[in-house]
Amino acid sequence: MMKTGKDVLNSVVKTTQMGQLGIEAVLEFTRQPELRQALRDQKKEYDEIEKEAMKIAGQRQWEVKNLNPAVKGMARMTTRMRVSGKDPDSTIAAMMIKGNTRGSIKTLKNMHRYPETTGSICAISERLLRCETDNITQMQGFV
Repeated sequence: MMKTGKDVLNSVVKTTQMGQLGIEAVLEFTRQPELRQALRDQKKEYDEIEKEAMKIAGQRQWEVKNLNPAVKGMARMTTRMRVSGKDPDSTIAAMMIKGNTRGSIKTLKNMHRYPETTGSICAISERLLRCETDNITQMQGFV
């Protein structure tokens, strides 16, 4: 199924919001300052990508959907339950790797289903994919 530019931007926004939400949910549980800083840096990059996607949508006068509040609440609760263990940093890093992997797959699928191969929507998708890939690599050191 082909995707429109609006579909792709919606996905970029939701993926970045989910990344930020996941990071916010685990930050207080981190023990290693290096992990905490890495997560803060990742959250900042997600925020920048989200703002850029929103700007592109605004320029095109598209309304972009945010994450459903129920999804947000469930994600927070699930994340907090998973972190309560013996080695929260390793658990957090593993959770981040899984989340970034899901985001990468979603982004790749969208890129393959979007007929344009150039332009701002492709560029923001590629930036998100690089972000997710870099995040996976960075978190591997904390597992």
